[in-house]
Amino acid sequence: MLHRIWSFSLAIVTLVLAASTGGSAQGVYDRIVQINGVTMTADSLRGVPGVVVMVKNKNRGVESSNAGVFSIVVYKGDTLQFSALGFRDKEYVVPENVEGHYLSMIQLMVQDTFYLPETIIRSLPTREQFDYAFKHWKIPDDKYEIARKNTDEMTLRALAYLLPRDGRENQSAYQNMQAREAVYYGQVKPMNLFNPLAWADFYEAWKRGDFRKKF
Repeated sequence: MLHRIWSFSLAIVTLVLAASTGGSAQGVYDRIVQINGVTMTADSLRGVPGVVVMVKNKNRGVESSNAGVFSIVVYKGDTLQFSALGFRDKEYVVPENVEGHYLSMIQLMVQDTFYLPETIIRSLPTREQFDYAFKHWKIPDDKYEIARKNTDEMTLRALAYLLPRDGRENQSAYQNMQAREAVYYGQVKPMNLFNPLAWADFYEAWKRGDFRKKF
């Protein structure tokens, strides 16, 4: 008898949990909305490419295409933030009473005017001063010139020569040394005393003065 009552109670609890879980899942699904839109200029109604469309406080978003078209999935009540270089930021709140799961919109972007700091250009007093400045003034490198210098082949070779070896390179060098030593296992290593190439290297080093005392 107790076993039947326990089984009946367990079944009731399972049905209640399943109904509540299904209801919550259905509620979340009802709040999902896919927004298909276009970002356009407010004055000429031309598509604005590269507009960043972010969901506020949720760290996710999309970017409009070259024609200004975008598509994003959000929840009802979310706030969309539109931002693009040269345009004012815009916000759009997705209505709670949207019918269905699809919404089309056109977001108009207003161009923003900003002012750069004042720059005054003055000419040099004399031609001689201009010639001297043109020859000797050092103009700072821009990002492209810095990148070109950093990727120069000779610079990369010098950096590779000066940098210490890592673990893999040390292991490879040690194994190569062991392989060279293994060639002469069980025999006497050859001597370079009668090697003409070694004597030629010695003669060239002697002519360069490599063996002179340096004070």
